[in-house]
Amino acid sequence: MRKIPANDVIGAVARLCTECNHHLPQDVRAAFERAHAAETGDVPREVFRQLLENADLAANSALPLCQDTGLAVFFVEMGEDCRVDGLTLREAVTEGVRKGYGEGHLRKSSCDPFSRANTGDNTPAIIHIDLVPGDRLHIAFMAKGGGSENMSRVTMLAPAQGWKGIRDFVVRRVAEAGPNPCPPVLVGVGVGGTFEYAAMLSKKALLRSVDDVHPDAAHAARETELLDAINALGIGPMGLGGRTTCLAVKMAVAPCHLASLPLAVNIQCHSARHGEVTL
Repeated sequence: MRKIPANDVIGAVARLCTECNHHLPQDVRAAFERAHAAETGDVPREVFRQLLENADLAANSALPLCQDTGLAVFFVEMGEDCRVDGLTLREAVTEGVRKGYGEGHLRKSSCDPFSRANTGDNTPAIIHIDLVPGDRLHIAFMAKGGGSENMSRVTMLAPAQGWKGIRDFVVRRVAEAGPNPCPPVLVGVGVGGTFEYAAMLSKKALLRSVDDVHPDAAHAARETELLDAINALGIGPMGLGGRTTCLAVKMAVAPCHLASLPLAVNIQCHSARHGEVTL
């Protein structure tokens, strides 16, 4: 049994929280640059210029990409032959969030849903844990802001609605969201499983690279179809019109009950702050 010191987990999580909030992922930046070149209107081109400038300013200063530094969401794969030594895994990840958001001077957004009293340190973290073979600990972090999260939805379609029902719901959700999630967005789509599992799939799908192509050719074609339909809406960057409303659509699919067709749409803002580390 391999022992991973709790301080190693705390330090790794703290670095993820601070670095991801200050550095735009390279795949997202490259997508900005392509979209800037593809836009023909002066307004959308100017928006992308400002987004690229904002990324440079954040990387070279103590300021985050966005003032909403989000709730801390983690997808953790824990090897069956390792354990965290000194604290539980949840305790170590939570302490890492507390340290990262505190020392990084990142906004604390976690609050009680009724009293709205702030917890003061952006904890508790949202942690999804999978046990996997091996002795490694893989931690994926996502900062999820309120503006984009509020635009996300889950529904239970009738099986007979099929792909058309899925397509219509996803495109309509982005259209209804309009400028609220700060487009250009990334759209995670979870299909199948159960009510709660579809939502988890839709969020985890957002960890995929912008340029990643789904290994299943049929699903890859569906992602492309959704992306084209969303961009045809003309919402554009920051809702000011243009060719690029969405940078990518990422779909995750699981078997479901024969009487059900669970569907979740998780929208991510243009900052798309995420990162991964393996210990």
